[in-house]
Amino acid sequence: MSDWTSGYVADIGYTFGYYQELNPLRVRLAFLNAGLVAPEVGAACELGFGQGMSANLHSAATVTSWHGTDFNPSQAGFAQELASVSGSGARLYDEAFADFSNRSDLPDFDYIGLHGIWSWISDENRRTIVDFIRRKLKVGGVLYISYNTLPGWAAFAPMRHLMTEHAEVIGSEGHGIVSRINGALEFTEKLLATNPTYARANPQIADRIKKIKEQNRHYLAHEYFNRDWHPMHFATMAEWLESAKVQYACSANYLDHVDAINLSGEQQAFLQEIPDSMFRESTRDFMINQQFRKDYWVKGARKLSTLEQAEALRLQKVMLATHRPDVPLKVGGALGEATMDASIYNPILDLLADHRPRTLGQIEQAMRDRNIVFSQILQAVMVLTGSGHLFAVLEDSAITKTRKVCDRLNAYLMNKARGGGDISYLASPVTGGGIAVGRFHQLFLLALSQGKKQPAEWASFVWQLFAMQGQKLVKEGKALDAPEENLTELTAQAAIFAEKHLPIMKALQIA
Repeated sequence: MSDWTSGYVADIGYTFGYYQELNPLRVRLAFLNAGLVAPEVGAACELGFGQGMSANLHSAATVTSWHGTDFNPSQAGFAQELASVSGSGARLYDEAFADFSNRSDLPDFDYIGLHGIWSWISDENRRTIVDFIRRKLKVGGVLYISYNTLPGWAAFAPMRHLMTEHAEVIGSEGHGIVSRINGALEFTEKLLATNPTYARANPQIADRIKKIKEQNRHYLAHEYFNRDWHPMHFATMAEWLESAKVQYACSANYLDHVDAINLSGEQQAFLQEIPDSMFRESTRDFMINQQFRKDYWVKGARKLSTLEQAEALRLQKVMLATHRPDVPLKVGGALGEATMDASIYNPILDLLADHRPRTLGQIEQAMRDRNIVFSQILQAVMVLTGSGHLFAVLEDSAITKTRKVCDRLNAYLMNKARGGGDISYLASPVTGGGIAVGRFHQLFLLALSQGKKQPAEWASFVWQLFAMQGQKLVKEGKALDAPEENLTELTAQAAIFAEKHLPIMKALQIA
């Protein structure tokens, strides 16, 4: 009997995550910042879409035609249900990569994305994917791919191997993967308590195990406990992709584009002396001990002239999607936490505080009296977008076309939020993708959509749902027992939502 899982964890569903790097709209700013021509994306594909949240949110919120596959039939079934509810037309399958790649009804793609797949599959599947990219990615098309990277995983790899060996050899098959994960973590802690030489040589291991213990077991199952787990060097990835005729373009992580928060002056100077761009990238991974790369590759990179780059950047639209007072002037990079220059960031944030989309050219015009130049604006936009506060914005015509599709998908997701908080994203036709919206906020929006206009009414609506299911709120680690306490807390949260978040939801055309 064949093993359709190919060694991948299949007895526990993947988390309902959304990964904004898979949004093709993000390609444009990253490419423009790197001085490259970005494609117009009419057809896109996601390989290994998990529960299908990213594929469905992107399909609903754009006019792009989406295709994809995930080998797990229960996950594919949920993804297909979302596509059917929204009416987005996304074509999502439960086929293995080899079967999907041989379909005769697939178009050629402007964009192919893989998030959290490459490092967890066999060489055979990797070869299938590379061949698919070679055949189906258009000239000028973009590949997004993320993967576990060396040298960042070098120290932990032996411990991961020991944990999976424990799960296979000692763990009880009948108790399921979660029980085996817990047993492996307990064993690992006991091992570290004996102060082995391995732990003394790698003192960071204990902290990593502690963090792993706090993570969702569904996530851990797929992250650490598959048969295949292959972190690789950037140069090895380049070798794999060579036959697909793609070349490295730039990082999909916007913060990677800002050297000042990741590299010391000495490190920047050292890298600038390396003439080969690919070897420079490999060396940079050692400088920051890279653990996970999110990269764009392109089939036929084309450079923009200085004039073309400047003009295209000034046409790029962005909007602020965080309550202005809640945007910290801090950002995390490889060097640790960095402080933003308030004289540059505050005027830009104040201008965008009304959550209206503006082009970088319009921001530049507004900043002239502040002596803030365009290069400073561009870096601020890269940092604020990379930190999740700014979002690129679609054209008005595209927003109009997708609003009703997003409304249908969001209505379905908000209704699911009545029973639980597994899904914490909604679709925005403005940004072409998903926006983080927690369970309480989804339920407040659901109450609003049902004609309840005041925060007190939203709170009462949510409490009725919770009480019916025997659920209670937790505040500062303590469950609130009395109905009055729950209602008071919900009312306070609803008032904050009305003041801080509802205006943003309206600007994003979610509300």
